[in-house]
Amino acid sequence: MSEITQHLNLQRIKAGMLLPGLALSALVAGVALWAGAWPPLAHAGMSALTLAILFGILIGNTLYPRLTETCDEGVRFAKHYLLRLGIILYGFRLTFTQIADVGVSGIVIDVLTLSSTFMLACWLGQKVFGLDRQTSWLIGAGSSICGAAAVLATEPVVKAESSKVAVAVATVVIYGTLAIFLYPAIYPLLSTLFSPETYGIYMGSTMHEVAQVVAAGHAISPEAENAAVIAKMLRVMMLAPFLIVLAMRVKALTPANAAQKSKITIPWFALFFIVVAIFNSFHLLPQGVVNTLVTLDTIVLAMAMAALGLTTHISALKRAGAKPLLMALVLFVWLIVGGGAINLLVHHVMA
Repeated sequence: MSEITQHLNLQRIKAGMLLPGLALSALVAGVALWAGAWPPLAHAGMSALTLAILFGILIGNTLYPRLTETCDEGVRFAKHYLLRLGIILYGFRLTFTQIADVGVSGIVIDVLTLSSTFMLACWLGQKVFGLDRQTSWLIGAGSSICGAAAVLATEPVVKAESSKVAVAVATVVIYGTLAIFLYPAIYPLLSTLFSPETYGIYMGSTMHEVAQVVAAGHAISPEAENAAVIAKMLRVMMLAPFLIVLAMRVKALTPANAAQKSKITIPWFALFFIVVAIFNSFHLLPQGVVNTLVTLDTIVLAMAMAALGLTTHISALKRAGAKPLLMALVLFVWLIVGGGAINLLVHHVMA
C-alpha cells in the first residue's frame, strides 16, 4: 500500500507542476479566442490561432522569463502534447472524401517538395555556406518536413550536438512564424492561380510547422484550412520513411567500427489523425457531440499556439548566427517560389 501511495503522491506532484503553465497557456488562448471574434481583427485575417501565437511571443519575450521556473513544465506540455491532441481531434472536422480530394496529386506534391528542399539544403549547407553536415541535415529536415518536430526527430539519427539542434530549431521557428502572416497576405495576389483548396495544399506542402499551417489556413478560409492540414499531415507521415533513408545514409558515411543503430521516431499522432477522420466519415457520432469535439479542438489548438509563442524567443536570432539563418532563408524562399511552382505544375499535369 505504501508503494501505491507514494506513486499516487508522485503523480499529484507532477500534475501540480503542469498546472501553472497550462493555466498561463489557457489564459493567453482565452484572450486570443475573445480577440479573434472581434470583427475588425477577424476581417483583417487575424484568427484566434494567429493571435494566440502573437500574444504568446509578446509575453514570452517580456513577462515569461520571470515565470519560466514555475510555468515551463506546463507550457512545454501544452506545446508538445496538446498540439498533437489538437491535430488528432482535428480529424472530426474532416471526412475521408476530403482526404481523397487531396489524393495522389497531394502526395506527389509533398514528395517532390520534401526531396527537392532537403537536397537543396545538403548542397547549400556544405557547399555554399560551409556548414557541417549535421547542421545542414537538421535545418534541411526542419524546412522540408515539419519544423522543430522534424529537427528533434532527426537529432538521434544523425547524433547531433544539442547546440546544433538549438540552431536548427531557431531557424525553422523564425521563418515558420513569418510564414503564418506571409501566406494569408499573398493569397489575394495568387487567387487567380489557386483556389482556396489548392492554396491550402500549397501551404500544407511548403510551410514548416503543423501549428503554423493550421493558423495560416484558418486565417484564409475553412476550405483552405482543411486542405492545408490534410496536405501537411501527409507530409508529416513521410517523416518516418525519411528518417529510415537518412539513417541508412548516416550508416553508409559512418566508419564500420563506429556505426551504431539509430533510433527512428514515428509520428503516431499523424496516423491517429487519419484514423479519426476516417471514423468521422461514417457519421457514427451525433452531430452535437462532433460540434462539441470541434469546439474543444479549437481551445486545445489555441493553447498549443500560445505555448509555442511563449517559448519563441527573439534571442534565438543571435544564437542561430548568420550562416544558418541565411541558409534557412534561401530554403524559405525556395519553399514559397519553388514549392508554388511544383504545386501549379502537378495540378496542371494531373488535372
